[in-house]
Amino acid sequence: MAREFTSVGVVGLGTMGAGIVEVFARNGVDVVAVEISDGALERGRANLTGSTDRAVARGKLAEADRDALLSRVDFRVGLDALHSVDLVIEAVPEHLDLKQRLFAELDRICRPEAILATNTSSLSVTEISVATGRPNQVIGIHFFNPAPVMKLVEVVRTVVTSAEVVADVEALCARLGKVDVTINDRAGFIANALLFGYLNHAVAMHEAHYATREDIDAAMKLGCGLPMGPLALMDLIGLDTAYEILDTMYRRGGRDRRHAPAPLLKQMVTAGLLGRKSGRGFYTYERPGSPKVVPDERTPATAGPALADGARAIAKVGVVGSGTMATGIIEVFAKAGYEVVSVTRGAEKSAKVCEAVKTSLNKGVVRGKLSEPDRDAALGRVTWSATLDHLADVDLVVEAVIEELSVKKALFASLDEICKPGVVLATTTSSLPVIDVAMATHRPADVVGLHFFNPAPVMPLVEIVRTIRTSEETTATARAVCAALGKTGVVCADRSGFVVNALLFPYLNDAVKMLEASYSTADDIDHAMKLGCGYPMGPFELLDVVGLDVSLAIQRELYLELREPGFAPAPLLEHLVTAGYLGRKTGRGFRDHTRR
Repeated sequence: MAREFTSVGVVGLGTMGAGIVEVFARNGVDVVAVEISDGALERGRANLTGSTDRAVARGKLAEADRDALLSRVDFRVGLDALHSVDLVIEAVPEHLDLKQRLFAELDRICRPEAILATNTSSLSVTEISVATGRPNQVIGIHFFNPAPVMKLVEVVRTVVTSAEVVADVEALCARLGKVDVTINDRAGFIANALLFGYLNHAVAMHEAHYATREDIDAAMKLGCGLPMGPLALMDLIGLDTAYEILDTMYRRGGRDRRHAPAPLLKQMVTAGLLGRKSGRGFYTYERPGSPKVVPDERTPATAGPALADGARAIAKVGVVGSGTMATGIIEVFAKAGYEVVSVTRGAEKSAKVCEAVKTSLNKGVVRGKLSEPDRDAALGRVTWSATLDHLADVDLVVEAVIEELSVKKALFASLDEICKPGVVLATTTSSLPVIDVAMATHRPADVVGLHFFNPAPVMPLVEIVRTIRTSEETTATARAVCAALGKTGVVCADRSGFVVNALLFPYLNDAVKMLEASYSTADDIDHAMKLGCGYPMGPFELLDVVGLDVSLAIQRELYLELREPGFAPAPLLEHLVTAGYLGRKTGRGFRDHTRR
């Protein structure tokens, strides 16, 4: 039987500490809430009352329940008030020496059988535990912010934490309505170990002027379905906090260069640009603590008329290819009012593409997304062809053929001969260098990447990839076309992975390495990222959907171009692909889908 916790102490009543107090008090546990001074105690009380009042206003908490919750909390100054509690959780600033001094005091004050817990997100629980005479009763209980809302709790055991303490804390998490994942004491635990490498990579991308802050954030929100872009998330976490977590992970986690804080991050912290809490970080906010972003000197100018920025007029579009992506792109352009010439290799493939477009448009009618007259008008704008010569009078060509460089280069050489001067030539490649395709023509200034996401009619993002030879006019035209399609176009340089894949796949590869090291299970890692970070899918769910062979190919391209040791594909990923375990499409990947 797990022990019953009737009273809990919480030390440190900032945003996180007050949230932890609320979690326990909501679930009928008496809480002794402790701060270092009267002023800090009042701020903590205000944090708790503000949170519960907002919950009442939103209909999430009844007034009577709020009053009962608050009655369970005893606000006190000084650690001596914790002498009789069953469990203490500290939520003080992330400084090892501070936490060690605190735990030494708690060891002196608390009952011998009391469990001492740290909410640290990055520091060594083991190093904290040895400051006490009871390291077997010290454990990490890492809540996520905001604690009353986030379902995940990472339970962190050291090599000496007793099994009974772990079991007791796991049972407590269940009582609190939380989902716990139990892991060993390692830098970053699960969520931060995977999250902060990705965040740091995004900062480095921004620092290198590879893409704007707005485009990096939009790419990850719209391309991956994430709740926030990485730079906006850094502002929410606090750049100083992020820096400390990354620095700790770098020092504790084998000095992986990808965890070495980006130089820009240190500069911003030094300058006091800490994110929302200071009113300015990667973005500028209405006031310190406000979530409202306001324009600053780096905010893009509001787009004017379509041609005001030098974009060329586009009326007729050619789409080359017969696969799923080509079919979706034809539909997108036709519904947006463009004349479309669809070119495939042979009449049979052309007929199949035509049928696929009709089927998709009919589904739109059935679902109420499209009227019958609009469907008929869209189909009426498409000309079906099996010869490239019919692209002689188009204004834009979008290539969506097989992802082989030799095939694309041969196609672009042909388009160079057939198309009139001034035509924008676009490739939908997701991994190949756009410059290689551009240099197969005599007009590289007119070549750009337009990376649509699958399914093209649904996904709102298009990556606009400019090479070092792409003209400003061509980039402006690509932006205007994306806007006319109702898509969000994000501009980036021509580098492997562009924005989305360059940030997404190293994170997925890190998750595979974590599993490979037997640090945690695939289920727990997926739970951690979905419940702790709000991701729509866990990394292993996503890998199985994308396909392990596709994921391995992309990771290899990233590694070959950037030569970053941390980007080397995880051996486990390579072994699974070699074994034919490619994910859902073969019935087995990281999970066995034949049994579901």
